Amino acid sequence: MKYYLVGYMYSGKSTFGPRLAEARGMDFLDLDQAFEERYHYTVPRFFEVFGEEAFRMLETQMLHSTAELENVVVSTGGGTPCHSGNMDFILQHGTAVYLQMTVDALVERALRSRHVRPKLHGLPEPEMRAAIGAQLKEREGVYLRAPIVLDGTAPDVEAVP
Repeated sequence: MKYYLVGYMYSGKSTFGPRLAEARGMDFLDLDQAFEERYHYTVPRFFEVFGEEAFRMLETQMLHSTAELENVVVSTGGGTPCHSGNMDFILQHGTAVYLQMTVDALVERALRSRHVRPKLHGLPEPEMRAAIGAQLKEREGVYLRAPIVLDGTAPDVEAVP
């Protein structure tokens, strides 16, 4: 069994993933964390130095490296399923779980977070809200291809079959 957690940044994938993995006796893999360990750059710094296109290419390679893994919960980056046919890959190799959240809840989490994401760095709250809203609107159709959709504000491990 393999679960892929999808959803917008700040939706709680890296928090819910370990809880789901522990409850199911599975391993947990955070793709962003694995990326940073492999390439010795934080995701924001990699974006800054090499750009989004280079990041997406390597991110896709990281995702594809999960094909042979079993008994694992994989937390994807917010944009991972939205590029390079990655959602098709996810649906072919495991069960996608979408942690769905409102723009308001995402903005609230972004403002409280210690980790500033590349696309939101330096934006005042109204611009951040607009950016999150626009990007979530673009991505939601991809995320909703997941067969399991949970409320990201309080996802329940027991709701995952």
